[in-house]
Amino acid sequence: MHPEGNAIVYCEGAFNTPNGKTAHGLVRFTRRYRILSVVDSRHAGEDAGLILDGKPNGIPVSASLAAAVEAASQGAYPPTHCVIGIAPDGGRLSPAARADVVRAVEMGLNVDCGLHDFLSDDAAIRALAAEKGMTIRDIRKPPPRASLHFFSGSIESVEAFRIAVLGTDSAVGKRTTAWILVQAFEALGCRAELVGTGQTAWMQGARYTLVMDALVNDFVSGEIEHAVVRAWTETRPDVIVIEGQGSLMNPAYPGGFEILAAGRPDVVVLQHAPARRDYDGFPGYPIQPLSHQIQAIQILSGRPIAAVTLNHEDLPAETIPTVCAAICRDVGVPAYDVLRNGGTELAKRLMPFIRDRKLLKEVWTAPSYPFCPPI
Repeated sequence: MHPEGNAIVYCEGAFNTPNGKTAHGLVRFTRRYRILSVVDSRHAGEDAGLILDGKPNGIPVSASLAAAVEAASQGAYPPTHCVIGIAPDGGRLSPAARADVVRAVEMGLNVDCGLHDFLSDDAAIRALAAEKGMTIRDIRKPPPRASLHFFSGSIESVEAFRIAVLGTDSAVGKRTTAWILVQAFEALGCRAELVGTGQTAWMQGARYTLVMDALVNDFVSGEIEHAVVRAWTETRPDVIVIEGQGSLMNPAYPGGFEILAAGRPDVVVLQHAPARRDYDGFPGYPIQPLSHQIQAIQILSGRPIAAVTLNHEDLPAETIPTVCAAICRDVGVPAYDVLRNGGTELAKRLMPFIRDRKLLKEVWTAPSYPFCPPI
C-alpha cells in the first residue's frame, strides 16, 4: 500500500498524553500517509519519536500549523493532508482546533478527522473545501445502514488463528500492541492481518477496519464478523489480530463484549498499565484488579488469556522486569513489554497455537517467558 499523501498531524496540546493517541499511532506507524511533522506548540523543535518512545524517528514537532506547512513545503514532499491527531474524551473538536482546520483548508490541505464532530456537516468548512478543491473525510461518520451487516455465523468458516488484543482501560495501547504483534508474526514467516476497530487503525492503513463507536449497536457484531471474514476470504492469513476497544468495565468506554462474541478469538492478549489506579479520565473510578479482569474475560469467552502486555507509563525502566515477574506470579500469565522489546517473544509463544489449534492443552504446559515459571 503506497501512501495516499503527505500528512501533517495536528495534535496541539495533546502530544504524549492519552488524548494524543491518534497522533501517537501515526508517528509510530502508518501505511496510509507519509508523516511530515506533528503540530504541538508545547514540544516545538523536538523529535516526535524521541518524545514518545525515547527513539528519534526524524519527524519534527512544529509550533503551529502554519510553521509545519512552511517547513514541509521546502522539503521533498509537499504537504497534502492535515490529519487530526487529537482524541479528546467524547471525541469533540474544540473551537481552537476548528479554527486550525479552517486554516488547513485555506492553505490547500485535505483534512482527515476521526472525531465525533463531523467537519463535512459544518457548512462553512464544507463550502471552503469546495472552493479550494480540498477533500474532508470524517472517518467516524456512520456508514449507510443499508451497507451494514448483521451477525450471520459466517465467522465459523474462518480457519485463521484469531487473537483479540483487549485492554484493562481505554487509551492503554491495544492498537499499538496489535500492530507490533502483526509485524512480529510477519517477521517469523506467518501471513498476518490486523482487523482494526477504530479510526486510528483506518488512518494507519489497516485493510480491514470498522469504526465500532460509529455504528448502530445492532450491527456492531455483524461488522466485526464481516471484517474478520473478509480478511480470511481475501488474504487467507495464518493469523488475524483483532484490535480491542475501551475495556470491559470502563464506565465511559465499555468495550470488548462484541469482539469476544462475534470475533470469537482463540486466545486473548490483555494490555495493562500497572501504574494506573483509576480509569483514564475518570478519577475516583478505580480500575478493577488485573486478576478480576482476566476472570471476567475468561468467563465471557471461554478462551485463555495467552499473555499480558505492558503499558509502561510512569514505570521506571529498571522496574519493568520486576513488574513483569510480579504479574506472572500473581495471575499465572507471562507479561511482555512489546513497545520496549518488540513482539518476537510473544509471537513465538503463540506460534504453537497457530500451527495446530488443537494444541491448547500442550501449549499451556510448555515452558514460557523467562520472567514466568511454567504454567
